[in-house]
Amino acid sequence: MLLIQPIQAISDKWEHSYSRTKAVYPNLNQINNKFWPAVGRIDNAYGDRNLICSCLPLEEYEKENINIEQ
Repeated sequence: MLLIQPIQAISDKWEHSYSRTKAVYPNLNQINNKFWPAVGRIDNAYGDRNLICSCLPLEEYEKENINIEQ
């Protein structure tokens, strides 16, 4: 499997031994169903299984909601 980012596929500079078509569609079945992930993975599968929320605690949102209603 060839790993190539969309920006590499559209770049004017192409110095690989394989074609752009082969890079973007390593399997011809992908021509009609190509999917470009929107974001990269953090720590691969470990990061997917061990998510960390950086949001405020729910109590903080509840306090804001009470202040708005008063």
